Amino acid sequence: MSDSAAWRQRTLALAALIQAVGLVDQVARTGQADPEAMEASIDSLFAFSSDNAEQAFQGVASIEFGLRGLRDLLSGNDYAEKPNILRYAMGVLYLQKKLRKNRDMMDLMASRLQHAAKKKEFSNSNDIIGLCGSLSSIYQDTLSNFSYRLQIRGSAQQLQDSNNAAKIRALLLAAVRAAFLWRQAGGSRWVLLLQRRRIFDTAKELLSTEIRH
Repeated sequence: MSDSAAWRQRTLALAALIQAVGLVDQVARTGQADPEAMEASIDSLFAFSSDNAEQAFQGVASIEFGLRGLRDLLSGNDYAEKPNILRYAMGVLYLQKKLRKNRDMMDLMASRLQHAAKKKEFSNSNDIIGLCGSLSSIYQDTLSNFSYRLQIRGSAQQLQDSNNAAKIRALLLAAVRAAFLWRQAGGSRWVLLLQRRRIFDTAKELLSTEIRH
């Protein structure tokens, strides 16, 4: 893989992570989330044979929400959601690191996701609430068992809604999946710290050359 291709996949994986946690922030604050971005993030959990984010999302367009969020984060532009999104992203990277060291939990998660995928396939339904409920239970039975808990901030009314809570857990599961793809593409904390400009430039280039409106 060429250097530019490697940076493309790292940037898309990180954008997929930012997309998922950005949607978590939307749900927590408003109870709503960008529907196309949410569907793409949830569906990426079932792309079991995908080697990178571009495959998992079936192209760049489905990660546009995350690419824009990543560009804004790295540009230094100050917008209200940034502190929460950055904190969630760092928390997810930490959870992914802990999960990677727990083979039994990874096997359980993979088995449960395979089961959820079959249920989704046979139901022939776009019931996002029901699907998020299944994914939420996977999150609760796996990642919630770690002593580290990611604290989600938002509207108390929205966070107390059971459907919103299920969406948030499902999206956090998608974020962890994206974190694995980031790691698989050669991403690390040091890459994030030392190569921010390269990631920023790649995100901008992808948005300008591959997103059509």
